[in-house]
Amino acid sequence: MFFQASFPYQLPDDTWRQRLSGPSYAVLRQAGTERPWTSPLLNEHRQGRFVCAGCAFPLFSSKTKFDSGTGWPSFYAPLTPKSVATKSDTTFFMVRVEVLCPNCGGHLGHVFNDGPPPTGLRYCMNGVALAFRPGAA
Repeated sequence: MFFQASFPYQLPDDTWRQRLSGPSYAVLRQAGTERPWTSPLLNEHRQGRFVCAGCAFPLFSSKTKFDSGTGWPSFYAPLTPKSVATKSDTTFFMVRVEVLCPNCGGHLGHVFNDGPPPTGLRYCMNGVALAFRPGAA
């Protein structure tokens, strides 16, 4: 996992606002959090890939998606180690690991150490930060 100070895919803020829905903009560009149990991707069980809703960068396979019971789409691993970027997040008096799109820097969610085997990780993602592409996982 890694963090990079600048990201390859950059757009002016007004372009992001035009391109994204209000909820997607609030999460991806302002590090917001969607309400739990509201994402249609929570119940997405077809084969395919989950990509960044901002730039379509491939992030997760449906093969690593699991029901965490948290109300957010959860995965035990990204497509590859470089499919996500991470950084320390100390907001709200907590120490967490923030997960970002490595292409556009959009906020996706957080990763926790309480996931299932084989990784023991839970990538807890905001559904509005993702888009689903059906097909080969």
